[in-house]
Amino acid sequence: METELIRILDEYGQPLGIATREEVHKKGYWHETFHCWFISRENNQDYIYFQKRSPQKKDYPNLLDITAAGHILSHETVYDGIREVKEEIGVDVQMTELISLGVIQYSVKHGDLMDNELANVFLYNYKKSMNDFILQMEEVSGIVKADFSHFCEFIFLGKETEIRVHGFEINQDGERVVIDQTLDKTKFAPHENSYYQKVLTLISENLIK
Repeated sequence: METELIRILDEYGQPLGIATREEVHKKGYWHETFHCWFISRENNQDYIYFQKRSPQKKDYPNLLDITAAGHILSHETVYDGIREVKEEIGVDVQMTELISLGVIQYSVKHGDLMDNELANVFLYNYKKSMNDFILQMEEVSGIVKADFSHFCEFIFLGKETEIRVHGFEINQDGERVVIDQTLDKTKFAPHENSYYQKVLTLISENLIK
């Protein structure tokens, strides 16, 4: 995976060349990614979904993260990024079903990792159940959902220091184990607050009324 070839860009999206994934994160090159956030409405309540990253992941193992996301390779377009949804969480989605939330600049430094992304962000209204997720265990070990309005308060206002999540994870025996927990921010991937705020604002604007 570290040898995957990725287009490198300047911060305005102009192409500069191609580098390996390892070089991209070591040198902090700007590059394109695909982010897809799942939302559902149940009993007039909106929920946002998170994947639980596999314990095998090099970066942020066991933390909750974007529903499905990945890098756009050098030979791919933004639209090819939709493969991540099927690969990681086993849901067939067409681009025509996604709502584009635009491109968001995203930067994070974590140890030796310098991740500078031009994230192509999409929203998907999920209408199936937790039972319909099929996880790619090398990448994803679980799926949970949280009350969307509570998550906004958790991120925006600091009123909530913890948030309740519901879902499942796959244990070492390959069995689904129910997750029903109250978690703090240390259990979520450390994305910039500005990224979360932009995404949550855009999702709010696109919720089904």
